[in-house]
Amino acid sequence: MSPPQRSRILKTLIGTGAGNAVEWYDWAIYATFASFIASQLFSKQDTSSAFLATLAIFAVGFVARPLGGFIFGWIGDKVGRKASLTLCVGLASLGSLAIGLTPTYDSIGAGASVMLLIARLIQGLAHGGELPSAQTYLSEMAPPSRRGYWASLIYASGTVGILFGTLLGAVLSTAMPESTMAAYGWRIPFLLGAVFGLVALVMRARMEESELFESGTATHDAVVPGNPTPPHSSLFTDLARHWRQALQVIGLTVGLTVAYYVWGVSTPAYAINVLKIDATEALWAGVAANLVFIVALPLWGRLSDRIGRKPVLLISGIGSALTFFPATWFVQNSAMQLGLAMSAMLVFIAASASIMPAVYSELFPTAVRTIGVAIPYALCVAAFGGTAAYLQAGFSIWFGPGGPTVFGVYTIVLLLIGAATALSLRESRGIDLSTR
Repeated sequence: MSPPQRSRILKTLIGTGAGNAVEWYDWAIYATFASFIASQLFSKQDTSSAFLATLAIFAVGFVARPLGGFIFGWIGDKVGRKASLTLCVGLASLGSLAIGLTPTYDSIGAGASVMLLIARLIQGLAHGGELPSAQTYLSEMAPPSRRGYWASLIYASGTVGILFGTLLGAVLSTAMPESTMAAYGWRIPFLLGAVFGLVALVMRARMEESELFESGTATHDAVVPGNPTPPHSSLFTDLARHWRQALQVIGLTVGLTVAYYVWGVSTPAYAINVLKIDATEALWAGVAANLVFIVALPLWGRLSDRIGRKPVLLISGIGSALTFFPATWFVQNSAMQLGLAMSAMLVFIAASASIMPAVYSELFPTAVRTIGVAIPYALCVAAFGGTAAYLQAGFSIWFGPGGPTVFGVYTIVLLLIGAATALSLRESRGIDLSTR
C-alpha cells in the first residue's frame, strides 16, 4: 500500500471514528449526570418532578432525531457526505457547550430549563444525522471486499465514546465531593465534549469526499445528448421509489435497537433499581460486557465479508432471541452473572450491529443512500430504542412479576422480525456500490 493510500485510509477511519465517538459520548453523559442537571437547571421545590423533567428532555432528543435524519440526509445526498459529517459533529459540540455553560435555575429561573431543552434538541438533530451519514460515508470509502469489517467501526467507536463518558463520570464522582459535583463538576464532561467535538470537526474537515458521491453527482448532472437540461429528479421521488428498502431498514432495526439499548445501555441501571445489585459492581459489569462487545464487532464484520451478510444477520437475530430469556434468568442478584449475561447477549447483538451500516448502504443507490437510511432508521430508533428502557421498567410495574416475561416476548418478536427481514434480502457481500 502506497503512503498516500495509507494516509487516506487513516484520515477516513480516524475522522469517522473520532466524530462518531464524540457524538455517542455527548449523548450518553446526559443520562450519566441527569441527577445533577435536575438539581441545577430545574426548581428544587420538587426534586422528583425536576428529575422526571430532566428525563423528559432526554426523550426530546430522540424525538428530534428523525428531523435531523431528514436534514442531514438531504445534505449528505445533495451537498456531500463530508459536509454532512462535519456539520453533525459541529452541531453536537455546540449543544454540549450550551449545556456546560447554561446558568442555573437559581440564576435565571425557567430560562435554564428552556436553554437545556434547546441544547438537547440541537444534539438530537445532530445525532439523527450522524449515524446515517457516517454509515454511508464509511461504506462508500471501504474496499468492497472489506466493507463489513470497516462498518464495524461505527458501533465500536460509539461504544468507546459511551464507555469513556461512563468512566469519566465514575472518576469525577470519586475525586470530587457531592457538593462540588453538584456545583460545577457535572459541567466538566459537557465542556470536554465541546473540545473533543472541535478536534473531531477539524479531522473531518480534512477528510476526502466519497468518490462514489462525486462520480454519482457528475453522472447525475451530465447533459444528455439532445436534451440540454440536466435530468434533475426530486429527492422525494427518488426516496419514494425505494419504499421497500426503507421498510427493510425498519425491519432490520427494530429488534437490534431494542436489544442493544436494553443489554448494552440500560440493564445495569435495571439491575441496580429492580434486582438491587450493588451500583458500583453493576456498572463495572456493564463496562466489562461492553468491552466484549467492542472485541466481537470486527470479528463478525470480517466473517460477513467471507460468508455473507445474511448468515451473520440470521445468527444474530435468532441467537439473540434464543438467548434472551436464559440470559435474563441467569442474572438473578449477582454482578458477575450480570456481566456474563450481558456479554453473551452482546456477542450476538454485535453480529448485526457490526455489519448493519454496510447492509443499509448496500440497499440504496448513491443518489439517496444517506437519506434513504436516515429517515426510516431515525424513526425506528426514536419509536423503539427511545422507549426500550421505559418499557422494560414499565412492564414490571404494570404486570408485576410477569413484567420481565412480557418485555422479553416483546423483544424476541422484534428480533424475529429482524431475522425474517434478513431472509428477504439479496446477498450483498462485496457488491460494487456504484452499480446500485
